[in-house]
Amino acid sequence: MSEPISIIVVDDHEVVRKGLRGYLETLPEFSVMGEAASGEEAINLVMEFIPDVVLMDLIMPGMDGVEATRRVKKISPRTQVIVLTSYHEDIHIFPALKAGAVAYVLKDMKMDKLADVITRVVKGETILHPLVAERVLKNLRGESGNDEDALTGDLTDREMEVLKLIANGLSNNQIAEKLVITENTVKGHVSNILSKLHLLDRTQAAVYAWKKGIVHPGSVK
Repeated sequence: MSEPISIIVVDDHEVVRKGLRGYLETLPEFSVMGEAASGEEAINLVMEFIPDVVLMDLIMPGMDGVEATRRVKKISPRTQVIVLTSYHEDIHIFPALKAGAVAYVLKDMKMDKLADVITRVVKGETILHPLVAERVLKNLRGESGNDEDALTGDLTDREMEVLKLIANGLSNNQIAEKLVITENTVKGHVSNILSKLHLLDRTQAAVYAWKKGIVHPGSVK
């Protein structure tokens, strides 16, 4: 008989963690090694147990699920990360997949379906919720058209201003002062920029702007 699939459950809501663990532990093919309420706790458990699978929530206090996924894959490349969340917007999907998640499913799925997803990812499959798969396909179709301006064209004039200032190394506070807006508004623009361009962070946004000739390194605009 083969060894059961080892799993760590990560979610900041205790009722979700206990519910998942309670169900999975009724199935002989699974072994839940532990549960974590934060990204930091998840990292410690992964270092201790090197599990086959991590069920990862995305929105948590402190370290979020995307950063936790990135670190899990760095610590244990063999560990497969399944994102289990309520969110299916681009701003959540693409960073999670780029960080190394092999499955992205929503919390409204049936428990038996989740068990099937776990079994399949261990075999090397990639599983996406239909809504997520639709977003990914739309993104791929956009890229396949070779229209380099398509993504940038989705930015508003204000977002383009913010992108240029990011590329020139300005902080959110500095951008807020320069554009005479609040820092929270700047944060909102930055989040939208990263979402629309399918980028992970400010550094990638800056590189994108340089490559597209939107701004040149070291220039002031």
